[in-house]
Amino acid sequence: MRANSFDVLGNIAILKFPEKTKKSEKIKSAHKILELHKSVETILEKSEKVHGRLRTIKTNYLTGKRTKIAVYKENGCVFKFDVEKAYFSPRLSNERKEIASQVKKNENVLVMFAGVAPYPIVIAKLAKPKSVYSLEINRIASEYAKENVNLNRVWNVEVAQGDVKKIIPKFVNEKLYFDRIVMPRPQLKDTFLEQAFKVIKKGGIINYYGFSKAQEEILKSIESEARRAKKKIHILHIKKAGDIAPFKYRFRVDFKVIN
Repeated sequence: MRANSFDVLGNIAILKFPEKTKKSEKIKSAHKILELHKSVETILEKSEKVHGRLRTIKTNYLTGKRTKIAVYKENGCVFKFDVEKAYFSPRLSNERKEIASQVKKNENVLVMFAGVAPYPIVIAKLAKPKSVYSLEINRIASEYAKENVNLNRVWNVEVAQGDVKKIIPKFVNEKLYFDRIVMPRPQLKDTFLEQAFKVIKKGGIINYYGFSKAQEEILKSIESEARRAKKKIHILHIKKAGDIAPFKYRFRVDFKVIN
């Protein structure tokens, strides 16, 4: 029985199997992946779903080198991280490039839920904006973000560690406002738009990610939050940015905050 799916993170491939798959079948699939992907040196099995605000996973070793430290390259950038302790999705590579293509050189950008800083670093590398703030609650991910900033030599990226709801008031006190806020949110009930609206400049852009069966639900949620914050917005673009379950999708909504 083959793996349901797998992600290649540079030197590490993470496989997902149907329940009750025999260990011998898992090992057989693992060896096949090693043969097909010459850059892969380690095969792990994803044993638990992504869970919690830190978006961590558990894995089991299958074959190859015994490591959980990935070195992954995309969009001319390199990222180092522990696959169990820091969330990373290679499937958002094109999204990161697409967002970077929107960013202008004079922009001050905030990326919430930034993880090990793939969005901030790709934006900094490709768009060369004035500044990019990488905000992440996971301490370990933030430490990797700092290391990745150095690896990629993007000195206009500032790494801030902490809870969005606690850090944003500090930004307000410091009068730190942004031309663009990128929100690659985890699957949480809170939209965190209340916090984003507090630090977005007049005329600024928010790139918001939400999860739903239909885009109408996402739009209603954004419009409701805007009314609550007494903000006028204009929807620029909405697109499917991947499916996460049967009939459930990740949507990205790009919108301008008029006032």
